[in-house]
Amino acid sequence: MDQVKHLADQPKEFLKEGTQFLNRCQKPDRREFIKISQAVAMGFIIMGTIGYFVKLIHIPVNNILVGGA
Repeated sequence: MDQVKHLADQPKEFLKEGTQFLNRCQKPDRREFIKISQAVAMGFIIMGTIGYFVKLIHIPVNNILVGGA
């Protein structure tokens, strides 16, 4: 019976904690938003560059292994 009560209390507790979290959150100011946007853009550029070079290396290696189709 305690397990059923515990399972019933979990969604209530989750909603309570979620509401508290949202009430504490605030919108970022312009300066903070720009810094976050720059960090995300740098991440995209870095990951894109890494992916490009991996693909650039993968194509010739794959052609050598497959036999030059």
